[in-house]
Amino acid sequence: MTTRTGRNIEPNAALWSERADLAESAIVSRHIRTLWAIPGTQLGVVGWPATKRERAFAFWHYWWQAHLLDVAVDAANRAPTPARHRRLWAVAQAIRMRNLSGWTNNYYDDMAWLAIALERAERTQNVTEVRGGLLALEKELLAGYVPEYHAVPWRKQSDFYNAPANGPTGILLARLGRYALAAEIADFIDDSLRDKETGLIFDGIHLPAGEVETPVYSYCQGVTLGLETELAVHTGEPRHAERAVRLIAAVNEHFVAGGVVKGESGGDGGLFNGILIRYLGLAAVMLPGDGDEHVEARRTAATIIRDSATAAWENRLEVEGEPLFGPDWKRPARLPGLAGAGALEGGSVTGSRSPERDLSVQLSGWMLMEAAHTVTAAGL
Repeated sequence: MTTRTGRNIEPNAALWSERADLAESAIVSRHIRTLWAIPGTQLGVVGWPATKRERAFAFWHYWWQAHLLDVAVDAANRAPTPARHRRLWAVAQAIRMRNLSGWTNNYYDDMAWLAIALERAERTQNVTEVRGGLLALEKELLAGYVPEYHAVPWRKQSDFYNAPANGPTGILLARLGRYALAAEIADFIDDSLRDKETGLIFDGIHLPAGEVETPVYSYCQGVTLGLETELAVHTGEPRHAERAVRLIAAVNEHFVAGGVVKGESGGDGGLFNGILIRYLGLAAVMLPGDGDEHVEARRTAATIIRDSATAAWENRLEVEGEPLFGPDWKRPARLPGLAGAGALEGGSVTGSRSPERDLSVQLSGWMLMEAAHTVTAAGL
C-alpha cells in the first residue's frame, strides 16, 4: 500500500529530526542486512527491491557503503542510541570483510570517502575499533600523493587527477591536522580545476598533459566547499573563506532552480547531490567570517538545504509508512520494480531503470534530512 503525503508545517529541528529518523528507518528496513550471516556485521544492499545477486552482496559498491557509514554517524551524533553506536562498527567491519583485501583498494576517491567516515566515527562516537582501518587508509592516501602536482590521482597508476579524489583526501588530511598538505590540494583544485567564468569546479585534469575534463558535477562542488571550509576554520587564511563564499554563490546560481538543488540520476550519480548537501551544511554552520559576504554565504547554504529538504519530503513516496525519495527532489518519487538493475561500467555504477531502487539515491535523501536538522538546530 503506497500513499503520497505532504505537510505544510514550518520546519524546525524537532520535525527534521523525526524525518531523518524515518529516512534512516527506511534504509535500515529495506537495505541493511547481515553480511554472509557473519554476526556483528551490517552492509547496505545496493537495490530495493533487490535481485538475488544483490542480496548476496555479489554487488556492493565500496564507496556507497562509505557514505552509508558517514550518514550513520550523522544519525548517531544527532540522537545517540546504543543501536546507532553498534551499527557504526558493524558497517565498518562489514566493509573490511566484503572488500576481501582489507580496508584499501586501488581507488583513492573510494579510500578517502571511507577514511572520512572512519575518522568521524572514531572522533565523534569513540568507535576505537576503526583506528587500524583509518591508519591503513591514511597511509595509502599519503603514499598516493604526488608532490609535483600537489594532488592524488583518481586511482593507482592513473594520470587523471580529479576533484572527487582530491576533495575528500584534503578534507581528511585537514581533519587529521595535516593542514599544509590539505592546503596544497585546495590550491591545486583552485588553480587547475576552477572554471574562471562560472566559478564552478571541473571534474579533473590529466597530468602532465594538462588536458582538463570539463563536466561539472554537484559533488565536485561539495567536496571543494568542504575542504575550503575546513581550512578556513583551522588555518584562518582568508583565501579559503573567500573561495568558499565564491563557490556557494556559484552553486546557488548554477545548481539550484526554484530554491532546490537540481535533479540527478541513479547509480553513482545518486550520491552526488547528497554529498553537495553535506558540505553545504558544513559551510552553513562552520564557515568563519563576520563580513556581510560570509553571513550571506552561510544563509544561502542553509536556505538551499531547507528548501531542498522540504521539496524532497513533499515529493517522497510513502511505502509502509516509510519514505522513498526520488533522484529529483522537485518531482514525485515513483515506486521501483525489480527489473533494470544498474551495472558496473568503466569503474562507475550506472543507475537502475527506476533510480528510486538505488541505495545511492536513498542515502542522498537521508543525508538531506540530516542536514536539514543540522542547520535548523543551529538556528539557520
